[in-house]
Amino acid sequence: MASVTRATSSVCGEFIPPPRLLLGPGPSLVHPRVLQAMGTPLLGHLDPEFLRLMNEIQAMLRRCFRTENRFTIALSGTGSAGMEALLVNLVEPGDAVIVGVTGVFGARMAAVVERCGGRPITVEAPWGRIIEPDDIRLALARSGPVKAVALVHAETSTGARQPLESIGALCRESGALFIVDAVTSLAGLPLEVDAWGIDACYSGTQKCLSCPPGLSPLTLNERALAAMRRRKTPCQSWYLDLSLVADYWEEGTRAYHHTAPISMLYGLREALRLVEEEGLEPRFARHRLQSEALTAGLATLGLSPFAQEGYRLPSLACVTLPAGIDDAAVRASLLRRFQIEIGGGLGPLRGQVWRIGLMGESARRSHVLTLLGALEELGLEQGRLAQPGAALAAAARVYAGQGEPAASPQQSARMSSERENACS
Repeated sequence: MASVTRATSSVCGEFIPPPRLLLGPGPSLVHPRVLQAMGTPLLGHLDPEFLRLMNEIQAMLRRCFRTENRFTIALSGTGSAGMEALLVNLVEPGDAVIVGVTGVFGARMAAVVERCGGRPITVEAPWGRIIEPDDIRLALARSGPVKAVALVHAETSTGARQPLESIGALCRESGALFIVDAVTSLAGLPLEVDAWGIDACYSGTQKCLSCPPGLSPLTLNERALAAMRRRKTPCQSWYLDLSLVADYWEEGTRAYHHTAPISMLYGLREALRLVEEEGLEPRFARHRLQSEALTAGLATLGLSPFAQEGYRLPSLACVTLPAGIDDAAVRASLLRRFQIEIGGGLGPLRGQVWRIGLMGESARRSHVLTLLGALEELGLEQGRLAQPGAALAAAARVYAGQGEPAASPQQSARMSSERENACS
């Protein structure tokens, strides 16, 4: 594979980024239509036409979260802002909150609860494993009054998918709220906010939605909003006080709170349109297929999945490195020679795993094959590859056996239009 010319930049000159293939834990690749939308001329953040656009975003986000929640917005800030917003609004000093900790982001939720003056009760499992529903049931029974249960749906540090389907009912039985981190799952794998009894949920735009980082879609149901209204103490954050943010997002009010990131909201609207054109079920199938092909190819190179079998994310593969592979050196070679970005391990997994993101626009057959081809080339050069072509062949067998997911009618029309434009 040929190397690509590096970016050129200077203190006063133009910055031209190199054409990276983003296959790390985020950000993901962004569709050209999203980038084009972000270049649309600005409107004022209280302009009637911009407020109409906000309504469209809310409607599409509800369909993406699979919820009827009135309060469904795109918060100004990344996914971490969404995490903090839900916790600082729902947790008061002294509140007990059960937090599932199976990796970096569960631990981060527990830390935010503590900063709110709450009392985090951690239910832990080894990194890469899931928390069983019975563990939550037992924690609820032993902990006395609990304000909320907080779980990470897709743990980005380990590649594990936490099952959520039965947790909402357990929370309702005990009177606790159910808070979910869906940063690496929204629009990439099934997430049923209403059907699973999730009271408050947040995500980020730079993962499976394939929009640049900068917004955190979130949704709260009436139970969560009632808990906010019953607070005895003011929310410790003014900027993230959702009772104030609501006045800007709620139709009929539209009171000034902050200057919204207008261009980012243009981009999110277009990203959500792309999701709807493809359809959620075909999109989920595409992520599963690319993940299976990648996993099959990596297995021939001695890279095995880290997360618990049966609970591995289709949107992010966390794979264990065999002995003899220099984590940092190989990732640096991928970036320098092939312009491919993948992620290393965090915390105790540093130097032991790679995290490969197949999220949104990054979850494409051509990208899977490009990465496998680059890894094979590096393996040949280092004398670690016994059978050249095996990784590509393994992925090809997956594609041959399953075929590409069928496109929705809207997606087919879009692809046809894009082909016509490209030829004109």
